[in-house]
Amino acid sequence: MLVSAKEMLKKAVEGQYAVGQFNINNLEWTKAILLTAQENNSPVILGVSEGAGKYMGGYKTIVGMVNGMIEELNITVPVALHLDHGSYDGALKVIEAGFSSVMFDGSHYSIEENISKTKEIIEIANAKGISVEAEVGSIGGEEDGVVGSGEIADPAECKSIADLGIDMLAAGIGNIHGKYPENWAGLNFDALAAIKDATKDMPLVLHGGTGIPEDMIKKAISLGVAKINVNTECQLAFAKATREYIEAGKDLEGKGFDPRKILAPGFEAIKATVKEKMELFGSVNKA
Repeated sequence: MLVSAKEMLKKAVEGQYAVGQFNINNLEWTKAILLTAQENNSPVILGVSEGAGKYMGGYKTIVGMVNGMIEELNITVPVALHLDHGSYDGALKVIEAGFSSVMFDGSHYSIEENISKTKEIIEIANAKGISVEAEVGSIGGEEDGVVGSGEIADPAECKSIADLGIDMLAAGIGNIHGKYPENWAGLNFDALAAIKDATKDMPLVLHGGTGIPEDMIKKAISLGVAKINVNTECQLAFAKATREYIEAGKDLEGKGFDPRKILAPGFEAIKATVKEKMELFGSVNKA
């Protein structure tokens, strides 16, 4: 059964660890992440971008797939199904479809409009017990067509959004989506500390978890980050393992390629990546 991310993140703040959000793009990714969460007794958040939602056949299809897997695979750890970087319309659609958590990304609006639209989403989501994430200060890089130059969020604006009653806050602190360039300046911990001071016990979200050094990850968690998003690293691991299998010329006999065999190395690569991140984030045995 899907659950809101509210309680798992509240526990993460209290225990000074972070829950991983791992974006899903197909059945194999979903199965690998759920099984790894169960094996490591870790709460987990399945992230879905709007583009991935369309690719997988729509939000109701995804809800059916995830709920079916939770039942058939005997998954007992807390699992939240979360819209990642959702538009206003996208947020409304996933709430209707049965997601248990939603991100409304209003960071590209003025702070006044961001507040106004976030309030509307909170009211609708709260009526159904759905957790809400908001964003202040756009995250750098590009993910699924969402582009941000990378901003440092204003602590006062963060407080204004946090006070609306959201369950988690994504605040730009120099993090970006995708691979980090060699000249990346790193996370701005002064900004993070100021945001933490302004928002108190609000669970903070670190987007762009791929490529951030381990010491920065751990410091961010110590300063209130309770949810860390990982997507690119899983994409790279899945693609590498699958490509190597094909290039090795395996499974060429008989009727040709068996898709289950082609995707198996990628499935195992996702599991290994997710386990590594859960251990780094400290969420193992926290379910």
